[in-house]
Order: sequence, then C-alpha cells, then structure tokens
Amino acid sequence: MNKEPVIEALPVKRAHELQIRPQQQRWLIESLWSEQAVGVLGGEPKCCKTFLAMDIAVSVASGSACLRQFCVHRPGPVLMFPAEDALEDVRARLDGICTVAGTRLDDAPIHVITVPRLHLDQEDQRRRLAATVELIRPRLLILDPFVRLHAVDENHASEIAPILSFLRDLQRHFQAAVLLIHHTRKGGNKLRPGQALRGSSDLHGWGDSNLYLRRPNDGDQLRLHIEHRAAPALNPITLQLHENGSGPALQICTPVPDSPPPQQPSAQQRLLAALADAQQPLPMDKLRKLCGMRTTTFCDVLRQLKEEGRVRRTKHGLYSIPTATEPVSLSLPL
Repeated sequence: MNKEPVIEALPVKRAHELQIRPQQQRWLIESLWSEQAVGVLGGEPKCCKTFLAMDIAVSVASGSACLRQFCVHRPGPVLMFPAEDALEDVRARLDGICTVAGTRLDDAPIHVITVPRLHLDQEDQRRRLAATVELIRPRLLILDPFVRLHAVDENHASEIAPILSFLRDLQRHFQAAVLLIHHTRKGGNKLRPGQALRGSSDLHGWGDSNLYLRRPNDGDQLRLHIEHRAAPALNPITLQLHENGSGPALQICTPVPDSPPPQQPSAQQRLLAALADAQQPLPMDKLRKLCGMRTTTFCDVLRQLKEEGRVRRTKHGLYSIPTATEPVSLSLPL
C-alpha cells in the first residue's frame, strides 16, 4: 500500500514573536528612503533624476546629509550603474556634489559599474550583477535608468515581473536598498505621481519608498514628491539645480517642516552597524571597506572599541560583536 507523501508545513510564528525593528533602523535616509527599501525615482526627462540619485549616493556613502537636510542613519558603500552618462561626467557630477556636501569623493565608497550594457532580462547578466553585489556588499544599489536594463515590453507585467522579483531577491539576500530610476509617461503631470510612471503598474506597486520629480511650470524649480509603503510622507519639496563653482547640485529652495536636523552617526556607530549587518565575523580590510573610513581613523576606532569590549578579534583574525555568553579579550593586537 503506497503511503501519501508527507507535505512539510510552512514556518509560522505568532505575531508577538516577530522581531521589532528599532526606530533608528527604519530609515536609510531620514524621511526620504526606508532602510533596505526597493523603489523608484521617477520623473520626466531632464528633471534632474540622476542628480538626485547621485546626491543620495554621496550621502549614503559618506554619511553626509542628503540635500544638506536629511540625515543618513546607516552609511555604507554604494554601487551604481549609470547607463546613459559618460563615466567622465559621472565623476564630475559626483565631485561637485561632494564639494557641496563637505566631503571628498575618495573618502566616499561609491563603486561604479563600467560595462556599457546590463540587461537584467538575461540570466547570465543577472548572475553577474548578483556576484558584483556580493563582492561590494553595498548599502544601496542604484540602477539608472530602468529602460536600459532590459529589452522587454514595460507595459506587460509578466515581462517585467521577473526583473523586479530579481531585484527584490537581491535586496533580501544582501540586505541592500535598491533605487531604480525610471521615466514617467508624457503628459503624466495630470496624474498622481505613482500612476504617471511609464509601463506596468507593477513598478509603482513594487516600491517600498518612491520619489518623483516634477517640473510644475517652465521655470527652473522642481517639485519632489515622496511616498512610502510603511511611513507617512512629507509634503512636496521644492528643489532647484544650483551651480556652486565646483559643479551643479540640487538644493532645497524652502525649509522642510517637521524634519529633524542632520545628525551624523559617529565613527563608532558606523563600525558597529557594519558588523551587526554582516551577521558574521569580518576581516579587517573588508570591515574598513564597509565603513568607508580612512585607515588611520578606522584603526583608532577599532582599537577603542576593542578596549571597551564592544568588538572582539577571533583567533583567525576576524572581528565581530561579542555575544552575552562569549568571553571578551581586551588585549589582542590589531
């Protein structure tokens, strides 16, 4: 007599057993982008979408306030693919934004994918991007723009769904936020921002945090609309591209209400956050890369945290955060 196969039940937890995310870990960039969120930065052509994406990249990589207003809670490396810009222009724009942000490009761990083409509807190229994300371990992945990432019909949900699912899988596996730049359709200013995105409505529904840039009239000012799946959004913000002598950068034209003042995480907080996110011991070189610090600063901070017992060095030369049950050595050399 044949026995029926045993079907394994799905794992289940009581709701009160689910992990609570601390308030300070809910934002990658305060009020602009949720921690580990996927989403779209949308707008018509020539609406400075790339400038805003680069401002976000500089802020996440350096820990400086985005648009000089919105603080970054968890700085870390950034990986970006600028499909439509010459690499020299990418460098020049990032240099100018760094100057305005009060940081240096060589101190900001921004990594640029330099291949001329990346089609995520092709399995081999999805694997190459995943391997690159695994190598860099970015806090944020920026892909600019979506139309250059595939050769499918954007209007068919069944064709873009595998690409969006792949990017969601990247986010979950590597705990990295994903920002996808996308165009809005012509005449989209008459629609709600999310509904104006070109192609399938799946793009709008996919995002945890979405940003939309619009030019409300023929002037130079832009209107930034913010949308979150699990948090209230700020009122629209007026921006303008401003030439600062080192290159153009976006600036906020009017004060943003109810926004906390920029509070930069300390070097100690950045190092501890990198170890906590890794969830495994790390070698010194990889840890410093994740922190985005100069070698001298990194070594001083690491030594201080070791002396305080907040970081331990294993016998294999790896670094981790001690658990409550393991012994802590305060005298191991760096």
